[in-house]
Amino acid sequence: MHAIVARQAGGPEVLELDKTARPVPGPGQLLVKVAAAGVNFIDTYKRSGIYKVSYPFTPGSEAAGTVEEVGDAVTGFAPGDRVATAEGADCYAGYALVDEDKALPVPDGLDDFTAAALPLQGVTAHYLINSTFKVESGHTVLLHAGAGGVGLLMIQLLKARGARVITTVSTDEKEQLARDAGADHVLRYEGFAGRVRDLTNGTGADVVYDGVGKDTFDASLASLRIRGMLVLFGGASGPVPPFDPQRLNTGGSLYLTRPTMAHYLRDARERRWRSDEVFAAAAEGSLKVRIGARYSLAEAARAHDDLEQRRTTGKVILVP
Repeated sequence: MHAIVARQAGGPEVLELDKTARPVPGPGQLLVKVAAAGVNFIDTYKRSGIYKVSYPFTPGSEAAGTVEEVGDAVTGFAPGDRVATAEGADCYAGYALVDEDKALPVPDGLDDFTAAALPLQGVTAHYLINSTFKVESGHTVLLHAGAGGVGLLMIQLLKARGARVITTVSTDEKEQLARDAGADHVLRYEGFAGRVRDLTNGTGADVVYDGVGKDTFDASLASLRIRGMLVLFGGASGPVPPFDPQRLNTGGSLYLTRPTMAHYLRDARERRWRSDEVFAAAAEGSLKVRIGARYSLAEAARAHDDLEQRRTTGKVILVP
C-alpha cells in the first residue's frame, strides 16, 4: 500500500509518498481501508517537531473508511462496517489500524468524506461548548478563526444553543463563510479586543475560544468579562510564551484552560455521546460540514503548507 512518511522533523517537504506493508490487525483492532483522512494542525505540530514523535513517522489520527479485517476479540464490528476515528494513528495511508474502542460507527446518510471531516473537529467543538465551558442561551462568545474547520462547526452549534457569536477572520471570503454559518458579528484580527468591548457595552465576552494562540492570546484575555474564561485549544500561530498568572487577577479574576481532546474522551460512554450527537446532526442536515480542500495522498505536503499558511477554509482531507 502507499503511505506518507516523514523521516525527520521539518517543513511540509519532509512528507513523502512511499510504499509500505499493509498492517495486520492485532487483538481488539480493526483494519480499515481508508476512504479519506483528515488533515489537522496537530499533524503539522508532529511533523515539524513541536510535538515529539519517533521517525520514520506517518501522520494522521483522523480517518473514515470501511472495515476490511478484524483482530481477535473484536465483538462490536465486522468486515464491511463503516467507521471513523479521531484517535487513530498512521492514517495518511491506504489502510490504517484502529482500536475497536476508538472506532466510531458512521450512520447511514453520512458519506465517507464528511465522516472523515467530523471526528476531530466535530468532537472538539462538542466538548468545548458542552464541557470545557458550558455555553447557555444568552452567553456572548468570541470565537477565533470562524471560517476554519472547528470554527464553522462551532458557530452553528453555538447559535443552536442560543449564544451570541462574535468571530474573527482574515479575509472577505472567510467573513462571508462565517456569516453564512450564522455568526452575529465578524471582525478582523486587528483591534478585535476593543471591538468586542464596544459590542458588549464595555462588559466583554463570557468566553473566548482561541485556537490561534500566540498572535491572539493577549487580546483574547483583554476581551473577557470579569470572571470570564479563555479556552486556549490550539496554537495555529505558535505556542503562547510563559506568562505571569497575576495577569488573570488584574484582568478580572479570569479563568484560563488549555484543553486537549483525550481528556474529554475518557470512556466509551463519553466518546459515543459526543460522536453520536455530532454525526446525527450532520446526517440530518442541521449541521453543515464544509470540506474546503481535498487533496490526493501524494499531495500531503501541499495540504500541510496550505493549512499552515491559512489558505484553507473548512475541513482539509486527503484521499488515498
